[in-house]
Amino acid sequence: MTDRASHMVERRLPTEESRELVALVRDIAQREIVPAAAEEEEAGRFPREVFSLLSESGLLGLPYDSAYGGGDQPYEVYLQVLEELAAARLTVGLGVSVHSLACHAVAGYGTDKQRAEHLPAMLGGGLLGAYCLSEPAAGSDAASLRTKAVRDGDDWVITGTKAWITHGGVADFYTVLARTGAEGARGITAFLVPGDAEGLSAAAPEKKMGMKGSPTAQLHFDGVRIPDTRRVGEEGQGFAIALSALDSGRLGIAACAIGVAQAALNEAIGYAAGRQQFGRPIADFQGLRFMLADMATQIEAGRALYLEAARLRDAGQTFSRQAAMAKLFCTDTAMRVTVDAVQVLGGYGYTLDFPVERLMREAKVLQIVEGTNQIQRMVIARHLAGPETR
Repeated sequence: MTDRASHMVERRLPTEESRELVALVRDIAQREIVPAAAEEEEAGRFPREVFSLLSESGLLGLPYDSAYGGGDQPYEVYLQVLEELAAARLTVGLGVSVHSLACHAVAGYGTDKQRAEHLPAMLGGGLLGAYCLSEPAAGSDAASLRTKAVRDGDDWVITGTKAWITHGGVADFYTVLARTGAEGARGITAFLVPGDAEGLSAAAPEKKMGMKGSPTAQLHFDGVRIPDTRRVGEEGQGFAIALSALDSGRLGIAACAIGVAQAALNEAIGYAAGRQQFGRPIADFQGLRFMLADMATQIEAGRALYLEAARLRDAGQTFSRQAAMAKLFCTDTAMRVTVDAVQVLGGYGYTLDFPVERLMREAKVLQIVEGTNQIQRMVIARHLAGPETR
């Protein structure tokens, strides 16, 4: 395996603090994540201790307010941290992105009391979160979700099933979108549900082609009772909260995709420089050199795209279209680059002895999660040409 630090990205970071932060992340990644990544992914082992370390290091709440235990970092910096973590192991990088997504509702729409009560533990107290929007019959059409929350005095009783939940069964808290009113987007409300709530259970994790170390499971809500103090935002505001979270979450997926692509490129460069054929390194052959050049160009373009969207977000400007573009382009790039990396390694690329086959399998899911790339194209087209006519 190539030392991934040997082709480190030269980053343009806004402050000395952010440069030190990325250096810290790289050190943790090389010491604590990379050495066991291949073995633990093959075994399907979830690295909870790594997330505990990241929490202790202040890396699970980077884009949130320091008054509640966050890191006060702009998205421009936070996303580059995600990229570094995903390059080391996607289970970790995507896990941090999902955790940040799960914190979004309370941080952005919670009351002052809710923020003070919950955010310190969520952002820096060792807790791990999950985000519950999708259901077995409501994936891309999330507004048709059927999980219900019924008011009972000062409580809500939640019944239904959520699907494709990253960290399902291992999370300490879940941000849950449930129907409290009429059909459609306006009848949905957000709730913060403890991971040990009575009536909450997880099915066996899905058996996936990649990211085997990250549990993805259905969650069953069998009359889960929570107080109204755990309702986040107003009744009926849940879908708007979900969409605002997904705009940011899509940037997280874009950054993770570029991390995976960069890791694959690094492996391909290292292998091509050392592999001898016809009396010289295969990196000398023009066909392969052009392939590496194309891979690197696509990665740089994707990185520039997600960073531009992040800077818009940091400036308080609208970034929904740019987030969809970044998610679309970066995840498609990760798929192309990882496939090409396998090709560069030839037969060895198809074996478990080298990480590029795992990176290729992992890249595929990034084209699907948090809105398939077909959905991203719909979002982009609506911004360009307006909503579809019925």
